[in-house]
Amino acid sequence: MSEPKTPQNVPANSEATSATTVAVDDTTALPASGLIGSGMEGGLVDQVRAYISRVRGGDMGVLPAVGGLVVLSLLFAALSQYFLTERNIANLLTQAAPSIVLAMGLVFVILLGEIDLSAGTTSGVAMAVFVVLSDPGGPNLNWILALGIALATGVVIGLFIGFFVARVGIPSFVVTLGLFLGFQGLQLLIIGAGGLYRIRQDEVLNIENGNMPAWLGWAMLVVILGISLLMAFIDRRRRSRAGVPNRTIALVWVKLAAILVLGGVSILLLNQNRGQVNYLNGKIVSGNVIEGVPIVVPFVLAILFIGTFVLDRTKYGRYLYAIGGNTEAARRAGIKVIGIKWAAFAICSTLAVVSGLFSASKVGSVDASFGSNTVLTGVAAAVVGGVSLFGGRGRLVHAAVGALVISVITNGLGLLNLGGGINLIVTGAVLILAATVDAVSRVRAGGSLIRT
Repeated sequence: MSEPKTPQNVPANSEATSATTVAVDDTTALPASGLIGSGMEGGLVDQVRAYISRVRGGDMGVLPAVGGLVVLSLLFAALSQYFLTERNIANLLTQAAPSIVLAMGLVFVILLGEIDLSAGTTSGVAMAVFVVLSDPGGPNLNWILALGIALATGVVIGLFIGFFVARVGIPSFVVTLGLFLGFQGLQLLIIGAGGLYRIRQDEVLNIENGNMPAWLGWAMLVVILGISLLMAFIDRRRRSRAGVPNRTIALVWVKLAAILVLGGVSILLLNQNRGQVNYLNGKIVSGNVIEGVPIVVPFVLAILFIGTFVLDRTKYGRYLYAIGGNTEAARRAGIKVIGIKWAAFAICSTLAVVSGLFSASKVGSVDASFGSNTVLTGVAAAVVGGVSLFGGRGRLVHAAVGALVISVITNGLGLLNLGGGINLIVTGAVLILAATVDAVSRVRAGGSLIRT
């Protein structure tokens, strides 16, 4: 079967271009001379040179966000003695978790060159359904059943958005802006003006406020290392069977070493007691011992792994990048664009509900305005992390890093007792800077700022 012809205005970035040639399910059709340029063969030094070449060509990916995260962390650590304490690190992780999940959900629609402005209020409506159904003074449903209904609500909302965007052809900005306004009224009807429901289920509250046993944190690290090693060797075996050169094995060991060092240091720090206790003769006489990795962390990592697997290792993920790179080229290649877009909005809304669950667990209550001001933070996190608003470029880990950057800004400025106004100004400036970097890098890579 002949390969589909694509227009010459397809963006010249590795993810969108490789995905647009969707008739090829792997890299076996790529010429050997082109593999080193895409970072798929050669030694460790060759890989570094290829990466530097891509950065110079405008494909910076998550590098600016990682650099910003490091600089901000060092700055706040120098300005506040509390920033790098085990208590603040744990608080930073739980504070960032809802934004990370929301940003990861938005990546699925942003990769298409679309937007979902109703993601925050979707979480608000779903959580309103959850608290009302599980309230002891109301229907008093089992909380698991109520949560299942809330998640189903998110799926239905996503399919509803997808219908109007993909099938009817209404711009996603218009559809989701209308739902952003309408869902705030729906929340008022469900909860009532000025109403507030407390989260009464300990299992839900513990997601953000509980911690794993110390040994379980180390077990989690072992599982992560094992999965990373297994996936690396599965990839190498598949490439060998296809006759495609593998990356140097040194990259696998470097990646595992980085996970081991960063994960080990984090777990060691979080396993320290961050509670206030009083000792007498070496025994605790008052106070509570608080130690261990927050329970929300493995949930976020699981979502990150599953989402990354879907985008990187499935046809659906390749088709998503292809549509974001050039919708018309993807359609001509035989991709069912409508179905892909439909599913993307359903995934986004579902993850928005999960993000709302984490937020509700953190604050312990849901009111009529819940979630109305979170979506812009999610979009900002994705853009700051390096996900292109033009579509076709970005990964879930980029959104996660971007959410961490924004959370570090909020957390650090709070420790310095600076007002919310300063926080918004700094966050807005970082967002504009990130969008500028995205636009400039796209032009340098030979792409266009006009959607095709």
